[in-house]
Amino acid sequence: MAVTGIGGLFFRCKDPKAQADWYLTHLGVGAPEGVWIWNQQAGPTVFSPFKADSDYFAADKAYMLNLRVDDLDGLLASLRAAGIAVITKPEWDATPEIGRFARIHDPEGNPIELWQPPTA
Repeated sequence: MAVTGIGGLFFRCKDPKAQADWYLTHLGVGAPEGVWIWNQQAGPTVFSPFKADSDYFAADKAYMLNLRVDDLDGLLASLRAAGIAVITKPEWDATPEIGRFARIHDPEGNPIELWQPPTA
């Protein structure tokens, strides 16, 4: 018997409906109101606890959501057009065998890392 994947991500927020709408509108994550299941594309998932004093993401946040994407440039253009601040750094893309990365924050300031894995 083994775990076969992540079954969900649950987090507290001030306005759950607004958060759900934002994720669905800008990232295509989640499902319309009243629908509980988001069927995802199969692929790699990284599960990695970090040290409490890590500087990989903001010290005042307990987690960072990492979302796998298939067209990072296209998504970033869409996010910027919607007025969402996008952070990129050359060092995040220094190892092409791992992929490319960018960061955004949801309306409540939670960090979201966007990851485009390398193409095979």
